[in-house]
Amino acid sequence: MDAVVYKGPHEVAVEEVDEPEIEHPNDVIIDITTSCICGSDLHMYEGRTAAEPGIVFGHENMGIVTEVGDAVSDLEEGDRVVAPFNVACGFCENCEDGYTGFCTNVNPGFAGGAYGYVAMGPYTGGQAEQLRIPYADFNALKLPEGDEHEDAFALLADIFPTGWHGTELANLEAGDSVAIYGAGPVGLMAAYSAKIKGAAEIYSIDRVPSRLDLAEQHCDATPINFEEADPVEQIKDEHGGGVDKGVDAVGYQAIDPEKEADEAYDPARENPAVVLNNLIRTVKPTGELGIPGLYVPEDPGAPDEIAAQGRLGIDFGLLFEKGQKLGTGQCNVKSYNRELRDLIIEGRADPSWVVSHRVSLEEAPEMYQKFDNREEGVTKVLLEP
Repeated sequence: MDAVVYKGPHEVAVEEVDEPEIEHPNDVIIDITTSCICGSDLHMYEGRTAAEPGIVFGHENMGIVTEVGDAVSDLEEGDRVVAPFNVACGFCENCEDGYTGFCTNVNPGFAGGAYGYVAMGPYTGGQAEQLRIPYADFNALKLPEGDEHEDAFALLADIFPTGWHGTELANLEAGDSVAIYGAGPVGLMAAYSAKIKGAAEIYSIDRVPSRLDLAEQHCDATPINFEEADPVEQIKDEHGGGVDKGVDAVGYQAIDPEKEADEAYDPARENPAVVLNNLIRTVKPTGELGIPGLYVPEDPGAPDEIAAQGRLGIDFGLLFEKGQKLGTGQCNVKSYNRELRDLIIEGRADPSWVVSHRVSLEEAPEMYQKFDNREEGVTKVLLEP
């Protein structure tokens, strides 16, 4: 079958790989109908992880069940499903407590597994024609038959739940004000989640005008362009002080507007602590921070030796002085995906507005380049085999 294969920094190719097979009686095989390119894929694409050439990308996957293992009881051929990016067993202590992003059984020596991602286990990615889903009764979320809401349902694999998770980590409540750093796909979904939850004021911080336009149009957010002036001061001037809650939807490859470079997006402008420190300054004393943005213990492309070890210059003294709380970690998709699916079915949510491109699998190399360059109008790319 054809699949998107990592060849080395800034290079992927569509190549023929082996088709998946049932490896355990609790597996199913699906024919992929939609897979998504994620911002997290770019960390590998750019050579900013330990990913080795040959890995098949793709952790946001949905499709139709074509083969069913003998131990699977809740799925049958022809079912339409979406798979959380987390691979989880369903019965370890963390899974039983709802922390499916930190399953201790699926990836020995590490808490958590995922499809097509470095260090996240032996699970081939789904930017391909087929995918094996292990522990399928637990991991595959059934969807209504047909092709209705295809784009929206595809976002249940990761970015819609992860955006929601960011607001949960910050304990966002109706009537709160919130600042969301980053208006990429996860940041936009966090802003959309804040709107659904009834946030009184939403501030979306980014530098790409088309993304800020989406936040304003679909999330009723106040756009803040950090290239124009200090985003903290912009928000405080608009709000009249610190906001109640904050979300970091950027992570360790954050751009520091104080640094200059030849291009708007250039690794030379990176400062992995800048968003965290801006959040600490933006949120009021006793406020709360949600941090779903990705941070890593090792970064081979970091701007300095300390950051390469995953150590950041965080203003912890100010955090302590302000009595702020923070929550971190990747999303436990199964904590949210069923309810978010039902919001979509009932017409109370439709996150598909974030999708900018649906293209064939063969166009993946071109779209990776465009997405990596943060080109205007490229927000969320869906791949269709």
